[in-house]
Amino acid sequence: MIEAAWADFQLNMWLYLSMPVTSGIVGYVTNVIAIKMMFHPLEFFGIKPPYLGWQGIVPSKCAKMAGIACDTIVPRLISEREIFDRLDPQRVAEEIEKPILALVDQITDEVMREYEPTLWETLPASLKELIIRRVQDDAPEVVAQIMNQIKENITTVFDLKDMVVTTLVRDKALINKIFLETGKDEFRFIGHSGFYFGFLFGIFQMIGWTFYKSDWQLPLFGLIVGYATNWIALEMIFRPQTPLRVGPMVLHGLFFKRQKEVSRDYARLIADEIVTPSHIIEAVLKGPYADRVFNMIAKNIKRVIDDQSGLARPFVAWTVGTKRYIAMKEKAVTRLVDFLPETVRHVDKYAKEVMDIQNTLASRLEVLPAPEFEGMLRPAFKEDEWILIAVGAALGFLVGVGQVIVFKIFANTGGEPQAEAALGLLRILGG
Repeated sequence: MIEAAWADFQLNMWLYLSMPVTSGIVGYVTNVIAIKMMFHPLEFFGIKPPYLGWQGIVPSKCAKMAGIACDTIVPRLISEREIFDRLDPQRVAEEIEKPILALVDQITDEVMREYEPTLWETLPASLKELIIRRVQDDAPEVVAQIMNQIKENITTVFDLKDMVVTTLVRDKALINKIFLETGKDEFRFIGHSGFYFGFLFGIFQMIGWTFYKSDWQLPLFGLIVGYATNWIALEMIFRPQTPLRVGPMVLHGLFFKRQKEVSRDYARLIADEIVTPSHIIEAVLKGPYADRVFNMIAKNIKRVIDDQSGLARPFVAWTVGTKRYIAMKEKAVTRLVDFLPETVRHVDKYAKEVMDIQNTLASRLEVLPAPEFEGMLRPAFKEDEWILIAVGAALGFLVGVGQVIVFKIFANTGGEPQAEAALGLLRILGG
C-alpha cells in the first residue's frame, strides 16, 4: 500500500505539492474576504434586506457600535463637563469677535430689508450705524455670557453620546476608518495567518489524500481550512487578554499587545474626526437639547437688542408696531443661531488645543482593563462573527470541490487520464 501510494505521489507530484499551496491560498483568500465583508458595502446591496443581500457588519451596526464605545468612554474616561470646563468663555468671545461683528451687521441689514425695506432705507445712515454698532459693542460680552451659561448647564444642553452616534450614523465610512486604522496590524495578521495555517492544514491534507482518496475528503478539508483559519485568527487577536506563559513562550492577544498604540490611534481619530470643537458646538446648537440652547441664546440676544436699540426703539416700535418689532427680533435670533456653527469654526484651533481630547483619551485608554478595552471595539460585531467564519468554511468547501474535479481530470495512474472523471464530477455535485 505504501509503495503504491508513493508511486502515485511520484507520478502526480505537482498535484500533491499543490495541495498545501492551494490550502494556504484558500486560507488567505477566505480571511481577506471575511475582512472585506466586515466593512463593505456601506449600504445594503441585494434584493431584500436583511437576508437576500449583504451590508458590511460594521456599517450595519454603526449606531450600536458607537453606543457601546460611548458607554465605555463617557463618563468614565471623559465627560461633557470636563470638555467644556477647559474652555475660557472670554477667550472664546475674543476668538470669534470679528466674525460675530460681521454677522450682526449682515443679519441686522437682512432682517430689516425683509420686514421693513422702506423704513430701513429711509432711516438716516447714522441711526442705522448706531443701532448696529451698539449691538456689536455688546456682542463679545453676550458670547461670553452664553458660554458661561452653557458651561453651567452642560449636562442639560449637550449629549456627547448622541453627538458621537449621530456623527457615525451620518458618515458610515468614518466608523470603517476608525476600525481599519486602529486595527490595521490585526487585520493584516488575519490575512497572513490564513495562508500559514492553511498551508499547514494542506500538508495534512496531502498526506491524507496520498493514502486514502475519497470524493468527500478534499471538500471536507477545504471546509475545515476555511473555518479554522478564520476562527484561529480571531482567537489569536483577542485571546488571551492578559499575558500567559507556556514554557518558553508568552501568549498574549495581539490586540492587547498593542494597547498603547491602538489607544493613541483611536484617540487621534476620535479627536480629529468626531469629538471636534465644530461638531461639539453644532451638537449643542442642533442636538436633542437644541430648544433649550436656542432659548438661552435668544434671551441674551433679545435683551441686547432691546437695551441697545436706545434712541431707535420707540421710533421703530411706533412705525412697525410692537408685534412686528418682536417678530423681527425673533427672526434675527433664528438667523444668528443658524449661522453660529459656521461662525464658531474660528475657535477650532484654540478649543482643540485646550480641550486636549486626544492626549486625555489616549492616556486613559492605555490603562483601561483588558475586558473593557476589548468591549469598546468587539461586542457589537461579535454576534455576527459566525457569519464570517461560515463564509470562510463555505468558500473552502467550494475550493475543495474544485480540487477533486482537477484531480479526477488530471491525476493519472500509468500515464492515462482516469475515465471516471465525468462520473466523479456528477457524484460530487449530486452529493
